[in-house]
Amino acid sequence: MTFIGADCAYADADIVLFGAPYDSTTSFRPGTRFGPSAMRSESFGIETYSPYQDRDLEEIRVHDAGDLELPFGAPDRALAMIEATADGILADGKMPVLLGGEHLVTLGAVRAVAKRFPDLRMIHFDAHADLREDYLGVALSHACVIRRCHDLLGDGRIWQFGIRSGTREEFAFMRDGHVVTEPFTFNTLRDLAFPEGTPVYLTVDLDVVDPSEFPGTGTPEAGGFRFTELLAALRDVFARFRVVAFDNVELSPPLDPTGRSTALACKLLREELLSITKKEQCNG
Repeated sequence: MTFIGADCAYADADIVLFGAPYDSTTSFRPGTRFGPSAMRSESFGIETYSPYQDRDLEEIRVHDAGDLELPFGAPDRALAMIEATADGILADGKMPVLLGGEHLVTLGAVRAVAKRFPDLRMIHFDAHADLREDYLGVALSHACVIRRCHDLLGDGRIWQFGIRSGTREEFAFMRDGHVVTEPFTFNTLRDLAFPEGTPVYLTVDLDVVDPSEFPGTGTPEAGGFRFTELLAALRDVFARFRVVAFDNVELSPPLDPTGRSTALACKLLREELLSITKKEQCNG
């Protein structure tokens, strides 16, 4: 089964989806390993057409490569497999789109993208800072993923929005200028500017959405955004910046038996794909 509308042949595709069903470092409630497969099955509850954009997934070339078979409890190996997959997609001149899984999976994709784009920037939407040096002595944790991305990219190359949870040390790391963070809101996103053509990796932890709309996540945080607010921010990012890869992570379907979290994730992915670029219809 593929995500709705993502049935273009790999050779013809401009965008390639792949899933990383991994949650071995989850620190609270597991279940994100089921996110990618749930999005595929539940995507058939939405239309390929977007009334927000007057566009249709049938107008763009997207291939769904399915899920990686990742080794449970071996983050180094899992990240290496994600990196190799993303690197192969980039080598073929296509955009990789990663579906998580816990947020640690982002690191594998960022490693691949950073190798090909040395001037890479990152835009990060999340409820949590994810800037710990380690979590219970472990450096490869979903609670540390943006800190590990900072190790790759360096100071002043990561912009965070919507952050409303973190340790005192993480917020001190922000204030010291290592990353640029706007706690609680997206207000300064409109002022963000990069030199034309600067490559951007976009990572979206879906718990940035308020748990009243998105309860299906491992570590829900009150005070989040509405779907429409997040959608407007993401469309702004795709319109103004050169996004070369992106991911959506931290959907945990077992934690929301109503299914509304998965439905939201599917609709958001549809809108993101349609925001990238308009292509001729794929005929398979």
